[in-house]
This record gives sequence, structure tokens and C-alpha cells, in this order.
Amino acid sequence: MLFTAEEVFETIRMIEMENFDIRTVTLGISLSDCSHNSCEETAKRIYEKIVSKAQNLRAVVDEISDEYGIPIANCRLAVTPISYVASSCRTDSYLPIAYAMDRAAKELDINYIGGFSALVHKGIKTCDDILMNSIPETLEKTDTVCSSLSLASTRAGINMDAVLRMSEIIKETAFRTADRQGVGCAKLVVFCNITEDNPFIAGAMHGFGEGECTINMGVSGPGVVRSVLTRMEDADLGEIAEAIKKTSFKITRMGELVGREVSKRLGFDFGIVDLSLAPTPAPGDSVANILEEMGLEMCGTHGTTAALAMMIDAVKKGGAMASSYVGGLSGAFIPISEDEGMIRAVQRGALSLDKLEAMTSVCSVGLDMFAVPGDTPVETIAAIIADEMAIGMINNKTTAVRILPIPGGKEGGLVEYGGLLGSAPIMPVNRFSSSKFIRRGGRIPAPVNSLRN
Repeated sequence: MLFTAEEVFETIRMIEMENFDIRTVTLGISLSDCSHNSCEETAKRIYEKIVSKAQNLRAVVDEISDEYGIPIANCRLAVTPISYVASSCRTDSYLPIAYAMDRAAKELDINYIGGFSALVHKGIKTCDDILMNSIPETLEKTDTVCSSLSLASTRAGINMDAVLRMSEIIKETAFRTADRQGVGCAKLVVFCNITEDNPFIAGAMHGFGEGECTINMGVSGPGVVRSVLTRMEDADLGEIAEAIKKTSFKITRMGELVGREVSKRLGFDFGIVDLSLAPTPAPGDSVANILEEMGLEMCGTHGTTAALAMMIDAVKKGGAMASSYVGGLSGAFIPISEDEGMIRAVQRGALSLDKLEAMTSVCSVGLDMFAVPGDTPVETIAAIIADEMAIGMINNKTTAVRILPIPGGKEGGLVEYGGLLGSAPIMPVNRFSSSKFIRRGGRIPAPVNSLRN
């Protein structure tokens, strides 16, 4: 890939002044050859394979970051869903496997490892049941391991038994990590239409259709997009969309360059670039701020969903021109705790949980990193998840929920996590019950638009 002098100077400006970075280089590793009927032997094989395949990842990423002068925020790993890998194990807990994953990640200086996962959108197998039971203790006792579950899809419908079960697991995880304000739930996400090549945590996993080892890239850039819009005070919306598209092209081009170079030096396949704009708590590095630069007084007011839809469409158009290998989630993250503008919007009463849900109808990520009172009933959590799964199912898109029930937390409070996790205002939930609906169980059938053969 050849770069002009103008592109080089633009990249320098994006890095130095606009918070641009490569959010993550994620190495996906297949563990399909690690299965054994002994859980301890399976854990040993998993540890050895991860260490063998990823031993040079951190060094190569740091080397490329230094050579190109591009900050790379995270090195991450994603593995084959553990419920599948461990399906032959004669055990009632996959905690030894989680420990092996955590130990390998720490030894390799990896930020997070995803794939403590199961696909239960149509039913729960014995191995899935064991994995789900293992989640709360895993997220309590490990530091780097992340868990994701597929609960729904356009083809299968919504497994409401799994939705309720995961709501109970989310609550248990929160209270097991109550001494850390329920932070275990920040490493747990549930999906509709889960993707196999997602480089972002907590949903990263190495899907069944992937190769042996694959490099997937996650880019950042809300600050860059916002900076462009600050210079377009009198532009119409078509001109703004064009500017976002061109900026997304440049951001994705950087991700493609770094990803291909990492792949080349490690000898692994290059997978995809995820186009999702990933905010941070740093001032100005906010998706909400982009929407406000378009002319909204505050993110969450009327017009927010339309502005977000236009932004995401422009991001995808620009990114698709920069790379032929676009994948993962490729939308825009709209987490509450990780986005300074979203936090402010909630605190000022502009952004409610209902409005956030409406925004996810045009956003390929979902309800992310939002806090609710610790005494929120599991049925209410299940209903929130079910609503989000329905949006993904009907619209044939990926949606997800990463909810933080805060032990002892009350509506209007604030939870401070620090770092990239930021701080989360505790949002009110609807006080009317969904219990009877949720407790009916069963499976919500797939929609008619699933019949596409």
C-alpha cells in the first residue's frame, strides 16, 4: 500500500491531536484440536497452543507501532467457543480451562482473551449448560477471560429459556464481583446474530468458519470524525455524510495497513477490519460528540437516531472503499460508560434507556456498558435483553447487550471503573413487570424474513 505525503501528514495530525489509534489487533486461534475427555488435559493443550501460536504477537505489534508511529491500544486473543472445545470433557465445570486461558494471556502480555462462549440460540446442549454454569466463577476469578453467548438469530428466533438463564447468570456475576462494583459483567455479553470474526471484547471469538490462525483488526477514530465536523459549520447533511465517508476511508486504510503487516510478519492469515467507531472516556473521543457536532444540542434528543443512522452508513461506505475485507460488527459502539458524551447525556436527562434502545435499531453493536440498579429483577434484565434480541432478529443485524447491575447501586448513582471502562451513571428501568411474559419460556419463532432460500 503506497501513501502520499498528504496522507502521512493527515495521519500524524489524527494521532497527535484527535485521539486516533488502532483499538485492537486480535489474533484468532482455532482450538478444535485441543479436545480430550479430561478437562485438565484439555486445559493443558489449550494453554500450550495459545502460547505457541501467540508467543510473538505482542513483540510484533509493538514493533509495527514503533515503526509506523501509530498507537495500538490493545493486543487480544479470540479462541474457538469453549463449549465446543470442551464438549468431550467429563466434568461439571470448565473453570480449569478458564484458568489456562487467563494464564496464557498474562504470560503473553495480552489484554483480554475472548471465546469462553457458547451458541445457544436454538437450544442448550450439555456442554453449553456446563459452560453457562461456569461463567460467574470464571469472571470472578480470572482477569483477562471474556465470555459471550449467542441467544438469538434471524434464522432461529430467540431462545427465551437461554435469555432468562443468562439474566440470572449476569446477576450472579455482578454479585460475585460486588467488591469491584460488579465489574465481572463488563466481560460478559449476549448476542443476536453473533459474528465469527469480531475483534472487540467482550464478544471476540474465533468462529467455526475461520482458519487456523487469523489476524482481525479493530479501529478507532471518533475524535478524528468529530474534528472534521468542527470545520463544517455551514455544511448540509449530504456534505457531512461525504466528509464522514472520506474520514472513515482514511481510518480503515490505517487498520488495513497494520493488519496486513502483522499478518505478514507472524505468518498468519489476514482476516478483516472492523469499521466500528470505538469511543473512549477521553474528552472529544466520543460518538455522542459527533452527533452533537451535526447539530443536536445533546445526544438523546429527537433526531439522534437519524443522525446516528447517517453516520454509520457513511462510515460503512468509506470503510468498504478502503478494504475488501470488512467484517466483525462494523457499526459504531454507543456504550454509556466508555463514552464521555454519552455519560454527560444520561446525567443531564437527555438520554434514557428507551432512547438508547431505539438508537440500536440502526447500530450494529447494541446496548453496551450501561448500569442499572443492583436490585433490578432478573425478569426485567431478561426483558431488556429480549427487546434487543428482537431488534437484531427482525432487522437481520447483529445486536448485543452488555448490562451492569450494580450491587447496592441506586438510580442516579455513578460507578467509577477507570481506564477504558470509564464511569457509568446508574440508569432507571421501567418499574412495571415483564415477569409473566419472560417466565413463559420457550422460543420466539424466527420471523418470516428468515425464509430466504
